[in-house]
Amino acid sequence: MKKFDKCPCGSGEDFNTCCGDIISGNRTAQTPEQLMRSRYTAYVVKKVNYLLRTTHPSIRTAGLEKSIRKWMKQVEWLKLHIILVEENRVEFIAEYITDTAPGRHHECSVFEQIDGEWFYLGEEFE
Repeated sequence: MKKFDKCPCGSGEDFNTCCGDIISGNRTAQTPEQLMRSRYTAYVVKKVNYLLRTTHPSIRTAGLEKSIRKWMKQVEWLKLHIILVEENRVEFIAEYITDTAPGRHHECSVFEQIDGEWFYLGEEFE
């Protein structure tokens, strides 16, 4: 795994004390924004198990792991931009590059807390 000094989520904080501790299980995300940032970082550092574990149980499908791994092989994540944070929603843009071109993933993610732990519930569509 690539070594990071500053966290890939763009917080400006040390990787280990920001998303690294959350991904490793030393602590849990306290807010939807922390969970979203740690999930972005998990894509950067290719931590599939963390992404599976933090996906809401209602949307953990049989093919989810395969889908995540495929997505990870296709893109290199470059930068995260937080657009808006509201209660259980986080709107963001994640810049990436593929073998053929750069791209941007724009999403408004929805999160739900279960027994004190936040989970990714899906994308909100208007």
